Amino acid sequence: MHTTQLVLLFLSVGLIAFLYSSVGHAGASGYIAIMTLWGLGPTTIRPTALVLNILVASIGAFQFWRAGHFSWKLFWPFALLSIPAAYFGGHLQPSAAVLRILIGLVLLFSAVRLIFRRNDPAKLLTPSQPTAISVGAGLGFLSGLTGTGGGIFLTPLLLFCRWARIRQAAAVSALFILVNSIAGLAGYFTAVHSIPSLGVILGAAAIIGGIFGSHLGSRHFPVRTISILLAIVLSIAGSKLIFTG
Repeated sequence: MHTTQLVLLFLSVGLIAFLYSSVGHAGASGYIAIMTLWGLGPTTIRPTALVLNILVASIGAFQFWRAGHFSWKLFWPFALLSIPAAYFGGHLQPSAAVLRILIGLVLLFSAVRLIFRRNDPAKLLTPSQPTAISVGAGLGFLSGLTGTGGGIFLTPLLLFCRWARIRQAAAVSALFILVNSIAGLAGYFTAVHSIPSLGVILGAAAIIGGIFGSHLGSRHFPVRTISILLAIVLSIAGSKLIFTG
């Protein structure tokens, strides 16, 4: 990769981290989309996205916790089995063709989720522990396998089932993303014994963007326009992975 391309990728990652963290996510699907459009391969994209996810999710989890939105009671059942499941998913090494389709589908789902954002539910319900534990295990496995943190699935589920309000869902998802990204990266490392240096280079951009974005998002920040723009990028990248490879 030429220096100019690396600089542009660095700036793009910083912007993605800012935008995603402002709506309560670490940005894995955005990083995957950007790196896909830059022509990087899935075997580089997957661990790099997990590294960036860990950095931004750490910041986001702290910011939303400090703002008073985190609920341990809601978080732990989803996280209980998601961590070992994410490790197992990260350890698996599917073929590049299969990985492209899986990641492409995740990006398209993420785009739809961003377009159809839900408002705060009028009345909250409490998920049963068996349901939360089972859902968490499935999302953890998917997060490790695809290089995402699982939050892009957990947040809409929490809102759709009326288990949390928007900022509470963002706070729970931020820590869920963090623990599953760490587990997924650990599983990947035990299988491959290396992590692309690109994740370290882009880490500074992700940290800067994550600090500013999560600070604004944990308080008050208009997100509708941001969601639409991100959805367009994800749709293009997801279609590219699935239909052109």
